[in-house]
Amino acid sequence: MLGAAALLVLLGIVEIRSAVADNASLADSAQRQATFAAIGLVILMAATVIDYHFWRGLSRLLFVGIILLLLYVELIGTESFGATRWIQVGGITIQPSEVAKISLIIILADDIARNEDRLQTWSGILRTLILAAIPAVVILREPDLSTAILTMVLWAAMAFAAGMPPRFIFIMGGAALLLPFIALALNLLQPYQLDRLALFFMPDADPSGAYNIEQSKIAIGSGGWIGQGYGLSTQVQLRFLKVRHTDFIFSVMSSEYGLIGMTAFFGLLGFLVSRCLRAARLARDTYGALIGYGVATLIFYQAAFNIGMNLNLLPVAGLPLPFISSGGSSLWSVLLGIGLVESTILYRKDIEF
Repeated sequence: MLGAAALLVLLGIVEIRSAVADNASLADSAQRQATFAAIGLVILMAATVIDYHFWRGLSRLLFVGIILLLLYVELIGTESFGATRWIQVGGITIQPSEVAKISLIIILADDIARNEDRLQTWSGILRTLILAAIPAVVILREPDLSTAILTMVLWAAMAFAAGMPPRFIFIMGGAALLLPFIALALNLLQPYQLDRLALFFMPDADPSGAYNIEQSKIAIGSGGWIGQGYGLSTQVQLRFLKVRHTDFIFSVMSSEYGLIGMTAFFGLLGFLVSRCLRAARLARDTYGALIGYGVATLIFYQAAFNIGMNLNLLPVAGLPLPFISSGGSSLWSVLLGIGLVESTILYRKDIEF
């Protein structure tokens, strides 16, 4: 698991270097990502050697702390692309919602493990649902719809893994399908979110707005079977593809390595997710198992959504490709998650006296 994560991080640094080649304003992006990776490695190792039960005792404090931090972002955060999601800490831009993802896994794992037998009733399910919904609502106000949805996906996956009957999933999933219509009726979506939805369903209505997703599809298709080669993608090097080192870095990889190369990437990412699931099965208790399931869900969902967005199968959103997209907060969050899963394996055996 650690080896797979290290390879993915290294691939991310290499791809960011290719994506920003000859772009003076982004010239230091690969170096910055390498620095973030070094810090992330320290975070991962620290999370590994600390008994994961340590975080269980801090779950309530974590919950209060993350809510306050998200509210703090809303008050003085940095605005970009119509959303206020970032804060400046010592010259580094931090996205607290990334911290919230991992914190929520710890919080939900503790609460569900303590009330595992109550997941067979509506009252028990609603208790855990409210615990996840509170940070989701605060994140939605940034606005950050994609991350708010992710928090609910984490809750559903972890509750289901803990034994919540499938019928509850179907009922609540059906109710969730009504939420977009409710949001539209109550005018809860921001203008840029409405524009993205409109572009997804009616791309021909605004060709200029659909420019980047069209360039993304061209870049992916240009890779063919074996790709154009590292640093040789015409769509990337001629800068037709925008935000290519963050949201659309999957298109960069596809154009350079082609279908065969991306199949290998899928295999590596799938292997990492499978190791997280294996760790969940080997964990000594429900709390440890839920951490493994939560981290596996986080990595899989973010990767699937980002790839679907690049392929125009899903609307454009700000979910990064785990380990690959440029950004310290997103990288640190997944590496912290890997460290927590490693800890569940390291401390899976009972202490013998």
